[in-house]
Amino acid sequence: MSPTTRGALEMGSAMSLLGSIGYFVLLSGLAPLDVVFWRCGFGLLTLALICTALGLWRRPSARELGLAVLGGVAIVLNWVLLFGAYGRASVAVATAVYNLQPFLLMGLGVVFFGERLSLARLAWVALAFAGMVLIVQAKPSAGYVGGDFGLGVAMALGAAALWAVAAVVAKRLSGVPAPLIALIQVAVGLLMLAPFADFGQLPQTALGWMPLVVLGVVHTGLMYALMYAGVQRLPTALQGGLSFLYPVVAILVDWLALGHELAPLQWLGAAAILLGAAGLFKASRPAPSGSPAPRRNPARPSCP
Repeated sequence: MSPTTRGALEMGSAMSLLGSIGYFVLLSGLAPLDVVFWRCGFGLLTLALICTALGLWRRPSARELGLAVLGGVAIVLNWVLLFGAYGRASVAVATAVYNLQPFLLMGLGVVFFGERLSLARLAWVALAFAGMVLIVQAKPSAGYVGGDFGLGVAMALGAAALWAVAAVVAKRLSGVPAPLIALIQVAVGLLMLAPFADFGQLPQTALGWMPLVVLGVVHTGLMYALMYAGVQRLPTALQGGLSFLYPVVAILVDWLALGHELAPLQWLGAAAILLGAAGLFKASRPAPSGSPAPRRNPARPSCP
């Protein structure tokens, strides 16, 4: 098996796993904050084993540790908001809105890194924004969705903004192994959320613990290992293409496992957001060899 084929399988598996995360969040039956707390706990144990197995332990500098902690605060709050959005706006709608994150990251790149904003990139931003408008026009029909649809959309958008902040911080940590960064982040989450976690509503059976263990072991530890292994083996263009498996799988899981199908306008809106993100990715690719390359963000897979 060639390195590219192996990398594509690893990256594709990671993105497909991410697509099922909303199902396990809802299956747990716990409040979003408690789900994130236990995800951090089981994820910490799994990432510690991965760092040990791969020999990735090293002592970060004070600057690296401070940045990793800052990124951890952003990523953990991102999880809390996104998981809360699932029960208000549906998994499919929340995931579609969450995938506006490349545009928010682009905005941060303009502000903090002096990156240039072309007309083509602005056009893709406009298309994605139009897609979000279409999505919020129709209320979801999923039986598991409560009230506050607009709040759910706002929470998903806030989660995307926090992910963009975490991605900007991660750009400053290029010398730190990714699983070690993730380990620090979930450790931060465990400490942040411990005072607020509800230990009086713990699952009473092994089956009740199953979704939380899966979220920590599979959707955090295993997913990070697969994703970053794939990133190391794949060209940037293929990474970006495979990252779109995540929202597609999430919409299918919401439909097939949770019985929620998007309304026609919402399908159109989700397609517009994905097309806009794909167009932005293409417009942001480095110039061919020999051409002057503008300063742009490298592609990063979206990762809740």
